[in-house]
Amino acid sequence: MTSSNDIVGIGTPLGNSALRGAFGAHHVSISPSTARFPDGEQLRIEIPSVENPQAMAAAIEEADRSGVVLHRVSQGSGAMLLTIVELREMTIMGADRGIEVNLFIGPREEYGIGGTIHSSDGRAMAGHLRGLHQLRYAIEDVYRSVEQGIRGFLIADTGLLEILAALVSKGELPNDLVFKASAVLAPSNPASFRQLATIGATTINVPSDLSLGELAEMRAAAPTPIDLYMEAPDALGGMVRGHEIAEIVLVAAPLYAKYGLRNARAVYPAGYQVMDDVVNNVREKVRRAAISLEWLDRSGQDVSISKPGAAGIGVPVR
Repeated sequence: MTSSNDIVGIGTPLGNSALRGAFGAHHVSISPSTARFPDGEQLRIEIPSVENPQAMAAAIEEADRSGVVLHRVSQGSGAMLLTIVELREMTIMGADRGIEVNLFIGPREEYGIGGTIHSSDGRAMAGHLRGLHQLRYAIEDVYRSVEQGIRGFLIADTGLLEILAALVSKGELPNDLVFKASAVLAPSNPASFRQLATIGATTINVPSDLSLGELAEMRAAAPTPIDLYMEAPDALGGMVRGHEIAEIVLVAAPLYAKYGLRNARAVYPAGYQVMDDVVNNVREKVRRAAISLEWLDRSGQDVSISKPGAAGIGVPVR
């Protein structure tokens, strides 16, 4: 297993003088990250596509059985498709266990009436918000969720992210909100990573196929927590990297290790029509996380993991 000494000092050339000026060096070395979460720890665990209270209860049950500490559950269908009662149920579970509940925001183009999104090249626009109409509903979606105690939001539109950050700075939204940049915004270079951090992202999904060198470049650009699928859904490439967790967290810390699921049925938007898949997928994702943590233990690396409810986790407010 790769040790911290094995990954020190391997340079990745940045190229011309403009890049050297922007990032302050001729190269970024693949060396252990010294950045940490606010509590001083390196690693947190996230289970994505936890779509509703039933799925969240299943994730918690499976985590307790497997000995996995959950720090965040995230959701893809959208807060707008949860009832007030369901939002409160997830708030209570998260508050009681110190788990961030991070909900996708906005009607988004993928749910809209436009035709471009349904073309092969248009799929890249899935998370965008179309016009002031969708943007207004997205902002209202955040207020509606905040009223029920939710403090974590998954953002797929840079305009929305900038507006929400401004609302927080003006005191019109709580200052303890977590804005997670969605995988559909995933930056593939350090300049884009830093840009998302600058406009208000407090945690950033990056592509699941980044090399250690590329992860080091991201980390050198900003200390913002990185979210990385250790196993990615088929639609995001289907990478299975849970066994690499030790070397990845050493380079990318602070890291939210996410466990998607390859070879699984898509469930967005979720409801009773796919409830068995939603719940079974979540249980298997927690199992995958448990296996990954076994590999971390086997590595012999001293990687620190946050406790539930630690600083920076968007724990709901009851």
